[in-house]
Amino acid sequence: MRLRLLPLLLTGLVMAGCGGTQPESGKEPAMTAPSSITVTSRAFQDGGSIPRKFTCDGDDVSPPLAWEGLPPTAGSLALVVDDPDAPRGTFTHWVLLDLEPNTTTINEGQVPQGAKQANNSAGRPTYFGPCPPSGTHHYRFTVYALSEATGLPDGTKLDEALAAIDARTLARGRLTGLYQR
Repeated sequence: MRLRLLPLLLTGLVMAGCGGTQPESGKEPAMTAPSSITVTSRAFQDGGSIPRKFTCDGDDVSPPLAWEGLPPTAGSLALVVDDPDAPRGTFTHWVLLDLEPNTTTINEGQVPQGAKQANNSAGRPTYFGPCPPSGTHHYRFTVYALSEATGLPDGTKLDEALAAIDARTLARGRLTGLYQR
């Protein structure tokens, strides 16, 4: 009996060592929502390079962001920063939930008062700057206008936070920056 279980056990260990999937998938929410929000940054242009300061190779602080074009019915906002080029699939670097709907900026290295931070793909409720293992990666800073606040606490699991965003999204907008080590 034990000999028959050995191949199954070895297969499981090999699969675990090959990376498999990330504990929290980081699936992008609300792709069918209108893209009517314009997201910008003083630190870099859409499609431009993200300065080292905002990466794991620099100060690892979040860049300043601004947006406009929110629908008047927005009851809350969310921000998701992710990397679709990560080797194991999309890696989510930062999730902010329940920003006040009148918020139009985020200052460098700041979390707006009252906002909650869900766990990122590394399992931590914090900003984790771009840190690609190789090549040039695209980092998407997506602002979501939500119908209402999620009510989720700091440290909410990533998949739960993304599902809550997906269920409430009225509109979205994106700024994409590039980073290569």
